[in-house]
Amino acid sequence: MKDFRSRFGFHSTPFTRELEVRDRFEVETFKEAKRAILNALDMRMSCALIAAAGLGKTALLRDVIAELPEARYRVHYVKVADLSKRDMCREIATAIGLTPSGTFPALVRNLQKRLLETTDGEGLRPVIILDDAHEIRPNVLGMFRTITNFAMDSRLVLSIVLAGQSPLRELLRRDDLDDVAKRLAHCATLRPLSREETHRYVEHRCTIAGATKGPFDPKAQEALFEVGRGNLRATDHLALKTIEVTHDQNHDLCDQTHVALARKLLWP
Repeated sequence: MKDFRSRFGFHSTPFTRELEVRDRFEVETFKEAKRAILNALDMRMSCALIAAAGLGKTALLRDVIAELPEARYRVHYVKVADLSKRDMCREIATAIGLTPSGTFPALVRNLQKRLLETTDGEGLRPVIILDDAHEIRPNVLGMFRTITNFAMDSRLVLSIVLAGQSPLRELLRRDDLDDVAKRLAHCATLRPLSREETHRYVEHRCTIAGATKGPFDPKAQEALFEVGRGNLRATDHLALKTIEVTHDQNHDLCDQTHVALARKLLWP
């Protein structure tokens, strides 16, 4: 039996995480968030991006990075973990090409020295993107007041993008982190897709995978939204599993019964 890609006219597997920036589906809420982040970075300021899991946060960060000219910016990406201040500094040091050794004060001094070299010596604007920032310890987040303080807080050298899930918002509302929150020029958020946006998203993902006609009938489209609730990651997993189920049953069009079975196979 032919594989499901041949059955439905795909030249590649749809709904996977392997998606080029140019092929990303955009709605106005994504565009607004990207514009706000790019504007903050253009002003040499820091900002935050807060979104629930599966709403396209990391994909949006990739899009932001792609928009920053390499001739003007030096971007460093750090995946946050539950680390001490010293270990977090070591992670950042590694990301920007420094030897991650020494005491915490020495690491901070070396980081600032390197960032100044990037700005004054190379003419580039350093940007550090901290992904999964909702997992950062409060005292570690507080240290970014020190890292971004240049010339007695009179120079804008380093821009930080804090990207994380909803707990990051509560973290930034803590009284002891008020100074960190006030250093942010903008706090962007992402929301789930609407019903109509979800329909267009599914069609878009099928089209870029090569299909000239979507494999889902109208009721299947509705079921994808009702189950996935506009969450991109959940919709991706459900749509792909639905296609696989439909193919395994030797059918040429996905209906709501296929979506229901796919849901059971994904989330028992």
